[in-house]
Amino acid sequence: MTSSNRIKLSTMMFLEFFIWGAWFVTLGTFLVKDLSASGTQTSLAYLTQSIGAIIAPFIIGLIADRYFSAQKILGVLHILGSILLWAASTAVGFDGFFPIIVVYMIVYMPTLALVNSVSFRQMNNPAKEFPPIRVLGTIGWIVAGLIIGYLNWEQANQLSLTFKMASVASGILGLLSFFLPATPPVKRSDKVTVAEVLGLDALRLLKNKSYLLFFLSSIAICIPLAFYYNFTNLYLNEAGMKSAAAIQALGQVSETVFMLLIPVFFLRLGVKKMLAIGMLAWVLRYLFFSFGNVDANYWMLIMGIVLHGVCYDFFFVTGQIYTDALAGERFKSAAQGIITLATYGVGMMIGSLVSGPVVDAYITSEGHDWHIIWLIPAAIAAVVMLLFIIYFKDNNKQPQEIHESLNEQR
Repeated sequence: MTSSNRIKLSTMMFLEFFIWGAWFVTLGTFLVKDLSASGTQTSLAYLTQSIGAIIAPFIIGLIADRYFSAQKILGVLHILGSILLWAASTAVGFDGFFPIIVVYMIVYMPTLALVNSVSFRQMNNPAKEFPPIRVLGTIGWIVAGLIIGYLNWEQANQLSLTFKMASVASGILGLLSFFLPATPPVKRSDKVTVAEVLGLDALRLLKNKSYLLFFLSSIAICIPLAFYYNFTNLYLNEAGMKSAAAIQALGQVSETVFMLLIPVFFLRLGVKKMLAIGMLAWVLRYLFFSFGNVDANYWMLIMGIVLHGVCYDFFFVTGQIYTDALAGERFKSAAQGIITLATYGVGMMIGSLVSGPVVDAYITSEGHDWHIIWLIPAAIAAVVMLLFIIYFKDNNKQPQEIHESLNEQR
């Protein structure tokens, strides 16, 4: 890869996740404080992520893979996104805000796959070349949180500015995209099938009982995950934490560190232990939030945030590796699409529908009874973890052995 392309792709990845992190982390606080939204309405706003994740495969499968260059579609989507984000910053009330953010997430979610496509097509050795570029995305998310904290937008009730900041970044990335390396469609002459677009061929993985359990666990664990994404920033601000968005960036720092350690842990522990540790981290995180405060137990709040690296990497990244190992060459992309649809689509949608009413049920005169609220996702995660440990059979096999075993079953 040339130095010029490396710089372009790194900048692309930085802006891609800077845009998302700039408004997504503080969305709950913005809706409740600025738009007087309820917990249920806040969850509906976060549910738009799931709507986008469900629709994204159609956009990628039917358009980007067949008719137009990926970098050009990326540019058009981010320019549209820039307009929508600016409109969201000026929306009056939740009823005016919600339709805009629905359309925006339908526009934005496909870009997550597009930036990967543009990157991989320029690489001779993705295993070596992609991580240094992808980590710029995590850094972009961290920088967005630090800017929000430094400018004190949370305490000053100026979170509408986060959408304007994201809008400007989206416009820049939209223009930059037209100067990215050419990434023409790869399936121009292939016949389009519904099964291929939806990745239904990968559903044969569910014939493997252990993978079926992992698949269902992935959906179930996203229910407590939705509590974290939707309400952590609101919780930390109500608890009195200063520059909460900036401190939440410690979660992405943790994610980066553990991402680098995944290969070591994976070889030593195997699939089952890695996934179980990831789910245990979810239980611990919510217990820390339930009993933490900004006084004597401030360290619990920090630990709950820092555990994000274990929560995300040990379960979701390990799950992606496990899925890739079982799928084989022919169904790798479809299998990853299915697990993404299950988690960010179905799982997060259920989680958003559950978390909002729970938060609304524990409103107090001073805000919310977060002690009780956080015990609920802790209990859900604990049940999922116990069922997984009891019924999942891995026998500490390595990916190649898992793949060979599945081939024999086929």
